[in-house]
Amino acid sequence: MTGSSAFWDDLARDLEDPEFLREFVVESMRIATIDKVVNALDDARDAAGLSKAELARAIQVEPATIRRLFASDKSNPTLGTLAEVAAALGMRITIEPLGDDERTKVTEPLLAGRAADPAGLARHLHELRTRSKVPA
Repeated sequence: MTGSSAFWDDLARDLEDPEFLREFVVESMRIATIDKVVNALDDARDAAGLSKAELARAIQVEPATIRRLFASDKSNPTLGTLAEVAAALGMRITIEPLGDDERTKVTEPLLAGRAADPAGLARHLHELRTRSKVPA
């Protein structure tokens, strides 16, 4: 992780608050999941040789909708939009269970409202969010 250790120390302390922990875990997982799905769809679009405008026409939305989906750091698409884009690319959106390690690191603290290792949880969520980003 980059940045000052004071930030990570403060975050670990904040994660001791059950309400903050739940919000932080949920938001981190939301961001990482959306980024992963959107990046996979954009890769599929590129592999299919479709422009963003062609994809927009295929699902009958404004081209700006698709540009925002693939270009915005603050993209928060609906599941319906993701499903439509996936279908146009010959794909579908699915869910998968977390592995045992991930359940221990994420699900258990989320359900319990506390983490045995708040600093470890912060590191793990940071890595998830970082891994889901495609380099520019």
